[in-house]
Amino acid sequence: MRRAVVCGAGGFIGGHLVKRLKREGTWVRGADIKEHEFAPTAADEFLLLDLRERENCEAALTVDGGPFDEVYQLAADMGGMGFIHSAECEIMHNSALINIHMTHAAAEMGVPRYFFSSSVCVYRDMQPGEPEMTEAQAIPAHPDNEYGWEKLYSERMAMAYGRHHPMAVRIARFQNCYGPEGTWTGGREKAPAAICRKVAEAEEGGLVEVWGDGTAVRSYTYVDDMVDGIYTLMGSDLEGAVNIGCPQYVTVDELVQTVAEVAGKRIRIEHVAGPVGVQSRNFSNARIYGLGWRAQVELKEGIERTYPWIEEQVWAGERR
Repeated sequence: MRRAVVCGAGGFIGGHLVKRLKREGTWVRGADIKEHEFAPTAADEFLLLDLRERENCEAALTVDGGPFDEVYQLAADMGGMGFIHSAECEIMHNSALINIHMTHAAAEMGVPRYFFSSSVCVYRDMQPGEPEMTEAQAIPAHPDNEYGWEKLYSERMAMAYGRHHPMAVRIARFQNCYGPEGTWTGGREKAPAAICRKVAEAEEGGLVEVWGDGTAVRSYTYVDDMVDGIYTLMGSDLEGAVNIGCPQYVTVDELVQTVAEVAGKRIRIEHVAGPVGVQSRNFSNARIYGLGWRAQVELKEGIERTYPWIEEQVWAGERR
């Protein structure tokens, strides 16, 4: 039986990835500083470990009978736009330590296949309608936040270890990801979850606050598509960074309108001051398309799957 470690298994994408690997017949160890907030782990074994510490990374990868077949490194200190802009030091310090120690441990312990979760935050600010950027065009680098700079450094480190050790490295640059069982409140939630929460909390005809003027353009990838992309990439021979995302671009205001439509509510948008991030990121998915992967879930369908779960969390909180 194939054996894998998912670092960050207590998080949103990591939790869904564990379920997918289990369905594929893999024995899975999860490792994270916390257990999953919303669902019991599907992992065969779950270790509570602070992966900023070298010895804990080694413990996560230690197993009888030789090294794990695969390591999926998704552990990071991260959140939505508000968190990314307010916690720059924590992001760079904590995530860099995790990646330095985990990449080194995996290479030294003979792990044959290593996956690193990067981000499209490595790309520069763009204008809507600009030609899509390929993965190679992230260099010369000009990310607009420290989260992107840390990801770019950790990509380079993983590739360096892959060149000097018999370890196949696969790198995915994640697009904005959403779906059930993700953080939806508390300051670390991403925009789709935050908007779903705000609409669920709003009265009919109520106000929903949106940071900025609502014209920033984004694309959002449903979590099942993201996990399928991870699984497809990890089983391939495609080296170097690979974008994984849905090619449907919408403004933030259009995201709000989509959520309101799914909720069956009439909503008024109020634009307020707040961190917006880039105006747009337009990037090519051609490399992952070459493996036969395509995003299957467009935004409205994904919100139809996500909004009821977040609405239920909001109601449960109000009942308490």
